[in-house]
Amino acid sequence: MRILTRYILGEVVSHALIGAAVFTFVLFTRALDVILELVVRNSAPLPSVAEVFFFTVPGALTYTIPMGVLVGILIGLSRLAADSEITAMRASGLGVWYFLRVISIFVVVAWLLALGNSVYLAPRSLAALGQLQDRLKSSQVSFEVQPRVFYEEFPKKVLYVQDAKAMSGGALWKGVFLADLTDPSAPSISLAREGLLVSQGRDTLDLHLTTGSTHENDPKNPDQYQISTFQTTDIPIQIPPAQNGQEHEVESLHEMKVANLLRNARTADPSTRRLYLIEYHNRFALPTACIVLALVGIPLGLSSKKGGKSSGLVLTILLVFLYYSISLIGVSFAKQGHLSPAAGVWLADFVFFVGGAFLLWQSERRPIELAGFRAWFKASRFGSSGSEAAVDESSPPGLLAAPQNGEPRPPGVSTGFNPGINHTLSARRRLFNLRFPTILDEYVLRDFALYFGMIVAAFVMLLLVFTLFELLGDILRNQVSPITVGEYLLNVTPYFLYYPIAPLSMLLAVLVTFGLLQRTNEITAIKATGISLYRVVVPVLIASTLVAGVLFLSDQFYLPYTNKRQDALRNQIKGKPAQTYLRPDRKWIFGQHSDIYYYQFFDPDRDVFGGISVFQFDPHTFQITHRITADRAHWSSSMGRWVYEQGWERGLSGSAIESYRKFDATTFPELAEAPAYFKKEIKQSSEMSYDELRRYIYDLEQSGFDVVRLRVQLQKKIAYPLITFVMAVLAIPFALSAGKRSALTGVATAIGIGLVYWMISGLFEAMGNFSQLPPTVAAWSPDLVFGFIGGYLILRMPT
Repeated sequence: MRILTRYILGEVVSHALIGAAVFTFVLFTRALDVILELVVRNSAPLPSVAEVFFFTVPGALTYTIPMGVLVGILIGLSRLAADSEITAMRASGLGVWYFLRVISIFVVVAWLLALGNSVYLAPRSLAALGQLQDRLKSSQVSFEVQPRVFYEEFPKKVLYVQDAKAMSGGALWKGVFLADLTDPSAPSISLAREGLLVSQGRDTLDLHLTTGSTHENDPKNPDQYQISTFQTTDIPIQIPPAQNGQEHEVESLHEMKVANLLRNARTADPSTRRLYLIEYHNRFALPTACIVLALVGIPLGLSSKKGGKSSGLVLTILLVFLYYSISLIGVSFAKQGHLSPAAGVWLADFVFFVGGAFLLWQSERRPIELAGFRAWFKASRFGSSGSEAAVDESSPPGLLAAPQNGEPRPPGVSTGFNPGINHTLSARRRLFNLRFPTILDEYVLRDFALYFGMIVAAFVMLLLVFTLFELLGDILRNQVSPITVGEYLLNVTPYFLYYPIAPLSMLLAVLVTFGLLQRTNEITAIKATGISLYRVVVPVLIASTLVAGVLFLSDQFYLPYTNKRQDALRNQIKGKPAQTYLRPDRKWIFGQHSDIYYYQFFDPDRDVFGGISVFQFDPHTFQITHRITADRAHWSSSMGRWVYEQGWERGLSGSAIESYRKFDATTFPELAEAPAYFKKEIKQSSEMSYDELRRYIYDLEQSGFDVVRLRVQLQKKIAYPLITFVMAVLAIPFALSAGKRSALTGVATAIGIGLVYWMISGLFEAMGNFSQLPPTVAAWSPDLVFGFIGGYLILRMPT
């Protein structure tokens, strides 16, 4: 292979691998929390956890391999064009078709890899992941039952656990309350000191209870009441449909083999046949994006003479968004019957093939002019051209413009400073005339802001496109209007920016900014003027702190509303009923003391209960001591109590009934919960500000609910925004230690740092959720650990 061919391929392939890795990592963060929870609660063996890890990657590669190809071609060729290497090659007689032949070697290999992943690996990975979830389902149900939370997912049963202790493969429960609602008007109540959930088959669990009793009564004859005690007993429980993996019993379209798709398409009805054929063509159309995106990327990359890697990244964002937008439109038309499955799925490939062929033909005749784009890019990066920057007294001597036409250099000006940066800085217009920021600060900040903005835009486009592909079937099936879809994307974007885009973009932007400054000797030139390296990084650290402040303020005043709105819109797109945050239908609630309330109806407007029962128990022995049942109860404002009507009460001591009486109307002073107590809102932590969440935790804690997870999220409300500052501190020493190595080294470093940080952060959070760490330690430890590491590495750098 010729040296020039290896050189071009090396430039393109290296950028493509890094681009695909970054995009895959961004999509993988969505599944990382689930994997780390499996590790922390030890509900799955490590080989199974590793399988979950590897089975989630091929689905992301379906989209990120073509994107990596485009990134490699555009950024690689743009770098060669910016350094005039493309000009030199073309001057030696190498035309566009030569670059096409060379790069086609890489494109064909990438296409074969993408095709193998789409046709063979991804469907089998999804199927294997579903089967793995089926194997782990019993242990997962055991951990889903949280202490002091009523679990109502079992058919006709309600479970309450006072405490839980994690064990390998399951959980040991302390203080078990189980209500059998076969007859909702007279539930059978079982209580036990301990309980253990054991798998007895594919869809059945066995609840093994130790030292307890069962209480039964006849609603038609309240005089009859039966108490049965036991040392051990086993109660069979059916796994609910949401947990029994039924969605995997019937193979989904994405899990089917290609041969099965064609076979089922021949025998299915017309509407279903269309879905099979769309999935079949998707298996080949998405990998072919490697080829058609390359056809467009090669002529555009060759023409990017001024923008370099930055213009390549911007073009990547625009082209990827355009390709997947056309693909979504084509698939939606195909599912609606306006286009055939083949025409709809292959629409984006056809459009880009025609566009790429035209650009190749045009670039061979005459280089493509991107004057408008370059002018915009130059204006955004350097400000108005032709204006001379005023020299500020606080500016370092080395930042003065280099002398022209042999003029003597002013006294005190360092001769070691890079003339190229002198010229660049002298052409910049000062935005401020204060001692801070100086020209140097503006120089660093403008490059940093440029890269940060482009990286954020790329990740936002990636996540929005991936989200649209996920929801496209629901959008078409439920006939959701484009306005609703647009509103959903608009409201989900702030969440994407908050997590995970902002910290990862900060990490990448800092690495690229200082990595390029180091590679071009500008850091050396700045240090030669007597400016400390600590002074150079100050503007970026300030910018990262400001970004952290913006994240915190948005989480307090903006994100709670957009998160609530996007959750409601997603339910609408999915065809689910709108989520209600006021839950008068919640029939089980723990009282302020050792009381459990059960009611069949509650009118929050008139403060009236229908069919209410109250169970009072001893928290030490977990045995019922007092039971009240009434047909109706209403709140008396004058007495400040609930008035219970047409019912009975029993005093109990173990298996003995100490007292029993009927009543027409009575009150119980010990039951002091006001109506507002039963009107609690059910919210997610992401839908509340710090103060709202703190009050919500206090309110739930008074009701006996488990608030460990919420306490972790409360601490993260403050700890998480600071991640941008931590990422900046951590990235600086890695960027400056790259030396003469490519900026790709910095990007590869970012992937490694980001993966390690997210795994450790998720691990600590999961440990906090399961009470293995205090909430404060779980939330703040990742920031403190990585912050100290970054600070230590910065202090060790030669300044």
